[in-house]
Amino acid sequence: MPSPSAPALALHDVSKRYGRRWALARLTYALPAGRSLLLTGHNGSGKTTLLRLVATALSPTAGRVEVLGRDAVTDREGVRRDVALLSHASFLYEDLTALQNLTILARLLGIPSPEDAAGALLTRVGLTRRTDSPVRGFSAGMRKRLAIARLLMKTPAIALLDEPFGELDPQGIRDMEGIIAELKASGATVVLATHLVEQGMTLCEERLHLQDGRAVAA
Repeated sequence: MPSPSAPALALHDVSKRYGRRWALARLTYALPAGRSLLLTGHNGSGKTTLLRLVATALSPTAGRVEVLGRDAVTDREGVRRDVALLSHASFLYEDLTALQNLTILARLLGIPSPEDAAGALLTRVGLTRRTDSPVRGFSAGMRKRLAIARLLMKTPAIALLDEPFGELDPQGIRDMEGIIAELKASGATVVLATHLVEQGMTLCEERLHLQDGRAVAA
């Protein structure tokens, strides 16, 4: 069980190396549960690496990552139950429809009436007209909307959003802002990595700026 008093995210002297390059270098930070964090920095600053460490898609080269009091390496499965990552990879089934993609996930999660739950989320993300369309024919923006629906299906305690506004049209950006606000209102912790700093600052209470894998003043 996650510790109710533990921070949502605690980084203890975390470093990550790819070959000779250090993507993160001795990063220490703590984010209280229920708060939202804006993660900023130029391309290559370490934002995506940090999100993937928290999501347990990567392991640190050194240091320790804790998520709700759980070690992200030794309790990988426990962390994955509480965390959902919206990443550049959509992890969608190309030959299945939007509804089928979400229904499969709903069944895996044990959600009652999985097709109804899937349909409701497709409406929430603006894909009602494409419910029965194969994902293979989706635009980048539509794929992003479906990936957002997958994240919402999991109702995560911690939502990790890597450039969630990318590929979205102006209406999609407004919808995404509303979804982030809803996640926060539900008590979820949100970590938002984006180049749209002004929008991010209106949505988040905390900010962590990375430069060459280190935390620096923005």
